[in-house]
Amino acid sequence: MSLVILDRDGVINEDSDAYIKSPSEWIPVPHSPEAIALLNRFGIKIAVATNQSGLARGFYSEATLDLIHYTMQETLAKVNAAIDSIFYCPHGPDDDCICRKPKPGLLKQISQFYQCQLKDIPFVGDSMRDLEAAAAVGCLPVLVKTGKGNHTWEKYASQLPSNTLVFDNLMAFAKYYTSKYDEKSALLV
Repeated sequence: MSLVILDRDGVINEDSDAYIKSPSEWIPVPHSPEAIALLNRFGIKIAVATNQSGLARGFYSEATLDLIHYTMQETLAKVNAAIDSIFYCPHGPDDDCICRKPKPGLLKQISQFYQCQLKDIPFVGDSMRDLEAAAAVGCLPVLVKTGKGNHTWEKYASQLPSNTLVFDNLMAFAKYYTSKYDEKSALLV
């Protein structure tokens, strides 16, 4: 199975320090829907792993989060793109849960759901906690410079996991990854 895991805020949609609290606040990062469509065209499944501490903080309800995700899927559908599964941590930073990134719980849930090993599966994020979670389970850490990504790159470039790939945005990653995917497929023919 071909799988790519994406963080949500800052990778697929614009991030906000005030949280994404309603469907109207969900605004895609330019070309991220088309990037997901490109990955989908190669038969690559897309899973989302996202911290949503706004739930624990009372900024929005699970019903509102469902509506935000519905808006995301509707936006993606307009360019023939889709996310196959969404996994989120509803806890706050002080809850000491196992699913809040940088802990690997969400990624382990994805592994169980798809019944696959995560070794070398790309996990695309914009923060150190995304990259640390990726490294903890053997995913290929991928940093995009959208959202908090530029800040992450500037502040932590020398501390990134050694095999981290860095791209300007999700579309740049998708073009790179599908070109490599194509080469791998050609080798199998």
